Amino acid sequence: MNVRLFGVTRDGREVQAVRLSAGELTATLLTFGATLQDLRLAGTPWPLTLGTDDLAAYEVGGPCRWMGSIVGPVANRIADARAALGGEALAFHANEGPTVLHSGDSGTDQQVWTIDEVSRDACTLSLALPHGFGGFPGQRRFTARFALTGPATLHLTLTATTDRPTFVNLANHSYWTLDGTPDVSAHLLSVAAGRYLPTDALGLPESPTTVMGTPFDWRAPRALGMAPGLDHCFCREPSVTPTHAATLTGAKGVRLDLATTAPGLQVYDGRGIDTTPVIGLTGAPYGPYAGLALEPQLWPNAPNRPDFPSVTVQPGEIRRQVSLWSFSRTDGA
Repeated sequence: MNVRLFGVTRDGREVQAVRLSAGELTATLLTFGATLQDLRLAGTPWPLTLGTDDLAAYEVGGPCRWMGSIVGPVANRIADARAALGGEALAFHANEGPTVLHSGDSGTDQQVWTIDEVSRDACTLSLALPHGFGGFPGQRRFTARFALTGPATLHLTLTATTDRPTFVNLANHSYWTLDGTPDVSAHLLSVAAGRYLPTDALGLPESPTTVMGTPFDWRAPRALGMAPGLDHCFCREPSVTPTHAATLTGAKGVRLDLATTAPGLQVYDGRGIDTTPVIGLTGAPYGPYAGLALEPQLWPNAPNRPDFPSVTVQPGEIRRQVSLWSFSRTDGA
C-alpha cells in the first residue's frame, strides 16, 4: 500500500503520506498542503527537493512552511492585504507587514487535502473551501494531480472552480537542490523570459521591464552564486500546453528542465531559509540558499493590477495550470 499515516497536526487532523514511483523517480506527497515532501532520482543518493519528516514544521510558525506545498488560493503577494472584486471590498490576513503572502494563515498550504484517486504512479488530491474562507469569495474546489512518467518527469495539473467570482492563483512552492550540498550557489540557472517584474521595498511588483542590460537576464545559464538577490516574477507568454520555462543544472550533473502553461515564473533564491533545529531530508537543518524555488504561477498582486494577467475565476470556468519537471543527467553524472 502506498498510503500511510504521516502524522497528526497540532489541532488533531490526520495527515497521510502517498508514495509514487515510475521510471527513475520516486515521490512522496503529503495531504497537508498537497505537499511534495520528497523526490528521488534513481542512482542519485540525495533528495532533489527540500522537505522534512517533522509535520509541525510545515504548520504556521514552522520553519518549513510553504516548503513543497501548493500555495493559494492566491500565491505570492497582495498589496495592503486587500483588493476589490465586483464592487466588493475584500480584506485578507496580513502576514508580511502590511502585505498578505500566499493567502495568509488560512492558505491552501495549511489545509488537509482529500485523496480522490491514487495509483502506483499518480495521485489526485482535492480541497473544498467555503465562501468567505480566508477572505475570498465563492465555494471553491481545487485539485492537484501529481503523476510520474518515465524516464524521469513529474507532472502537476492544478485546477480550480467556484460558484461565484473569486481570485485564484495556485502555485507549487518546491525548493530544488540537485547536488546534495548545503547550498545551491554552484547550480547553473537559465530562465526563458525576456521580461521580469522589478519589486519595491515590500517585494511588490512594478510594471514589466526588459531583462536586457539588468542583473535579471538569465536567458543564458549563470551560476546562482552570481545572483543579485532573486525573489522576482519572470514574465512569459501563457500557453495551452506546457512550454520551456527554466533549466537548473547541478555541479554534479543532475539537470532539471521546467515547462509550464503559466504566464509567470517566480524565482526565489531561498536566502531566508533557516530550519534550525528542524532536520531536513539530508539529516541536517537547512540554511540560507539551501534550495531554489521555481514557482509557475500568475503574476503577483494581480487582484490590484488590472494591467496584469487576470487571476479572476468565474462560475462555470475551470482554471487549469500544467507544469512538468523533467530530470536527467549530463555526461559523467
